[in-house]
Amino acid sequence: MTMMNLKSLATSVAVSGLVGLSTLLATGIAVAQELKIGYVNSERVLREAAPAKAALARMEADFSKRDKDLNDQAAKLKAAADKLEKDAPTVPESERNRRQRELVEQDRDLQRKRREFQEDLNQRRNEETAGIVERANKVIKQIFEGEKYDLILQDVVFAGPRVDITEKVIKALNASGAK
Repeated sequence: MTMMNLKSLATSVAVSGLVGLSTLLATGIAVAQELKIGYVNSERVLREAAPAKAALARMEADFSKRDKDLNDQAAKLKAAADKLEKDAPTVPESERNRRQRELVEQDRDLQRKRREFQEDLNQRRNEETAGIVERANKVIKQIFEGEKYDLILQDVVFAGPRVDITEKVIKALNASGAK
């Protein structure tokens, strides 16, 4: 082969390589454009969906009396402490010490009840949230399969409105009822 033939062969290979590469890139872009991706804002679902709102209302109803009782107990304890402080100069020291011990014990009891209340509330919130998340995941899976998504993401840093399917999930949860 002559030098000229080698150069033209090399040029042909380079050109065909570029054509192959551009075809591959075009195919890759076409495949990428065919991907159907969705995004769900989990926090928004837990905040706006009817089942989440219903769970919050149930929790408020279940825990409001206990919360009120604790607040009433705290107010009584504060009033008793204020009264002791006001009466301290005129009350004998033994009586003042006895009342102070009672107030300390009542405060300790109140703090224990508040901790128990908070633990019960947190446990209930976690249970309710887990139930809603489970139902939301079922709805997301139905949307995934029904609308032929390739990928649905949750908890991303950035997502455009074109891929945000949060509203679909909320509507589907609302349609399934606020159980």
